[in-house]
Formats: sequence, structure tokens, C-alpha cells
Amino acid sequence: MISRLAALLSLLVLAACAGGPKAAEPPPAVPGYESVEDGGFVIQAVDARYLSGNMPRQEVDFTGDDKPGTIVVDPHFRKLYWVMEGGRAMRYSIAVGRSGLGFRGSAVVGRKAEWPNWQPTANMIRTFPEFYAEYAGGLPGGLENPLGARALYLYRGKRDTYFRIHGTVDVRSIGRATSAGCIRLFNQDIIDLYNRVPNGTRVRVRSLEESERLEGKWMEDEYGLLIPYDESRIEEIKQKKAELEAQKAAEEAAAAAAEQTATAGTDAAAQQG
Repeated sequence: MISRLAALLSLLVLAACAGGPKAAEPPPAVPGYESVEDGGFVIQAVDARYLSGNMPRQEVDFTGDDKPGTIVVDPHFRKLYWVMEGGRAMRYSIAVGRSGLGFRGSAVVGRKAEWPNWQPTANMIRTFPEFYAEYAGGLPGGLENPLGARALYLYRGKRDTYFRIHGTVDVRSIGRATSAGCIRLFNQDIIDLYNRVPNGTRVRVRSLEESERLEGKWMEDEYGLLIPYDESRIEEIKQKKAELEAQKAAEEAAAAAAEQTATAGTDAAAQQG
């Protein structure tokens, strides 16, 4: 009897040491997009969902005529190139300005900053007060700052254009036309670019004609991401986009109604109390 009890206790101890079922480990980060501590801030790893296809930075053949040491922005293909020697370039995925808001022409990098402060321009506040009015007084550098971990300030002559090439924590925006006009990169990518680019670097934006000649013709799918141009899918995508917008509007209305009901219930309880 004693030996059986001892054996039972041994099994219980072993079971206790083994613990419960192991929690599922998160998928490994995409190389180059791991979590990183920088300047006292922890930049989270980029979810692999946002790094499919040609989204990660990559050294590629460069087919343009720009000289090494140039930044080439292709807003139509939503890529940025750092031109290198030997017909090569480092290519980064970007978010670009909404229609009519993007930077055009050329400029130079007049200033660089790590974890920069940010203040919306008067035009940004006037055009999109619902987004920018509350930040009129400015925002210090940090994870909540829309300029992200680094910023390259674009100048023409000695004049600030107020356009920036910068990082972002809004990783979902990369590959889309969502910004107020500036060029956004993943924070991991802007750090990489920042370390390559000196002040005085020339920045040039491709035209639509040049982009289509070098990169082919592209269009947006229903989620705002680029796919190869296919005229036969235009109506299909238009319909899917309308359905997604209707679904989003319904969800927002339901959330607003639930919040209103909860507020009314809280007020009624307070009155009764």
C-alpha cells in the first residue's frame, strides 16, 4: 500500500512539473522586420500578413537612368528606390498621398531627424480637421508620433517643402494611398534608409508615364492594394469595394448605437443612485 501511494505521489509531482499545455508560439518575424529597441522605444515586429509578395525591402536590378546616391519615389507602383552602384537599388514599399496630395517633381534631403517631433501644417488642419486639429500644438517624438522612428525632410533650395519621407506604426497603410501627401515606410525600413542617405541627397518622383514604362500598369483592388491592371475586373472590384464600405458603415453605426445605449444606462443608474 505504501509503495503504491509513493508511486502515485511521484506521478503527481511529474505531472505538476510538466505543467499545462504549452501556449501557441507566435510565428517567427520576417527577417529584417523583427522587434527592435531604438532610442529608448521598442518598435514592434511587423506582422507577416503585411509582408507578403514584394512588400519586404529587397535589393533589385534598377532599370532607371538615375545616378547612384539618388532616391527615386514611384507613387504609382508604391515603391521607393535607393539607387546603388552597378545597376542595383534597394527597394522599399511605401504608402503615398491620397489622390491630388502626393509630392511631385524633385527635391533634396535638407535635414534628417531621429524620432522627430511633428506638427501638422495649417493646410492639413484646414483640409482634414477631424484628423489633425487636436495636434495643432505639435507632438513629441515617440511611438504615437506619425513621423515614426526617422524622417527625411525634403527641401527645394533653402525652402522646406513640408513633405517628408518617414516611418510609421500604421503598418497596414504601407502599399496604400492613405497619407496626407508624405511618403511612409515601415519603421524598420526608414531606419535602414536613414542610415544610407546623407543630407543633400537628391529625391525624384516618377511620373505615371515613366512608372508604367518601367514597372507596368497597376490598379487598386477592393482593399486599396495594387494588383496588375486588368480591365475585366474593374466593375467587380468596384462592387466589392462598395460592399466593404457599406459593411464598415453598418459596423460603425452599430458601435455608435451600442455606446449611446451604454451611456444612457449609466446616466439612468446615476440618477437612481
